Amino acid sequence: MRIVIKGAGDIASGIALRLWRAGLRPVMTDLPSPSSIRRTVSFSEAVRLGETRVEDVAARRAESPVQALELLREGILPVLADPEAACVRELRPAVVVDAILAKVNTGTAITDAPAVIAVGPGFTAGADCHAVVETKRGHTLGRVILSGSAIPNTGVPGLIGGYAAERVMRSANAGAFRCVRAIGDEVEAGETVAFVGETPLRAAIPGILRGLLPEGFEVPRAGFKCADVDPRGVRSQCFSASDKALAVGGGVLEALLALTGALRNDSDK
Repeated sequence: MRIVIKGAGDIASGIALRLWRAGLRPVMTDLPSPSSIRRTVSFSEAVRLGETRVEDVAARRAESPVQALELLREGILPVLADPEAACVRELRPAVVVDAILAKVNTGTAITDAPAVIAVGPGFTAGADCHAVVETKRGHTLGRVILSGSAIPNTGVPGLIGGYAAERVMRSANAGAFRCVRAIGDEVEAGETVAFVGETPLRAAIPGILRGLLPEGFEVPRAGFKCADVDPRGVRSQCFSASDKALAVGGGVLEALLALTGALRNDSDK
């Protein structure tokens, strides 16, 4: 079964881990210059570095859909620099998963594959996809929606350790990103963790630096997400998929099995 996951950030990577461990072999796509901040748990790093590993799964950048299939045969998860997911036309997958988390539909259609699964707000099951998986933290996280949409985007990050918006550091301007601290470092409130151009980026709360853009990344605008502090202070959690990523991954796996099972049943009639 061919599967394409659009996006290779931390949530998309949690989805890929769930599918991989269930014996399924997805191909992932991302931007040529990925903007994931949780880089230690994002397969998108394979685009930037050539290869990476998230937990026990190795990934490598693929230069073409053909090479992606070759990597799968070697037991390596392929990641294509393919922002338009043009590979879908060549690979003709049975399943497409939109895990870009843009909060809007950036081009996914229900006709892209026999089973199209979308993650988070911006999609309606039955209109532009076959199933939606909820991404908002809380009672419905990871639930599969077969009719309707996920909870609308609130613009406020989920509550972790008593903090929500304070966890995320956003740029005050555009400019080249320069790291002062590294993912996994313990930081204090008010401490400078990076610069965007000449402007310091300071932590609002104490904790462990869980997410950080890579050195030299060109921040495109003010308000861009640049870093994330985890107030729980458990360093090891910076290097393993989050509870949210795995919960969403479980929802995608459920939706995939339900939808492809229905397709098989229809073909048997």
